[in-house]
Amino acid sequence: MIYEFEGKRPKIGRGTYVHESAVIIGDVTIGERCFIAPGAVLRGDYGTIAIGDATAIEDNVVVHARPEKITDIGNHVTIGHGAIIHGATIDDYAVIGMGAIISDFARVGIWAAVGEGAVVKNRQEIPSESIAVGVPAKVLDRKISDEYKKRWTEFKKIYGELAERRYPEGLKKIG
Repeated sequence: MIYEFEGKRPKIGRGTYVHESAVIIGDVTIGERCFIAPGAVLRGDYGTIAIGDATAIEDNVVVHARPEKITDIGNHVTIGHGAIIHGATIDDYAVIGMGAIISDFARVGIWAAVGEGAVVKNRQEIPSESIAVGVPAKVLDRKISDEYKKRWTEFKKIYGELAERRYPEGLKKIG
């Protein structure tokens, strides 16, 4: 369901798929070829949400922003099931694991990976190509490999395909 709020209307890019049970409210901009899964909530009621192109927001993800601030999610980002993104910046190609929390003013760098259930604290920065796990999240002493990038590039293409072709044509309500 897509809602205008106090004169602010969501803007949704070409080829983006938004499931009917997802909720998008107010000052939200979503780029092209994104996939917004069932149960996702993107609430731009008193803050702004900006999502780049080819980004996947999986099932039951919550995205919100502080008053007068922006939650900025880049291009080709994957945000796993049940994650919470609040007032943070997530750079291009990042992968946020299922159930992870990215808190206010935190930043997740380009091609960084945040493990399942991790908590990236207020103002914490996860450097580009790093891996962070745990509560609170700690950056591991290793970098994202070229093999990881190759594999995740293929996974990310699947969501673009789901958004543009497979869901609009193949999803049929039967009950």
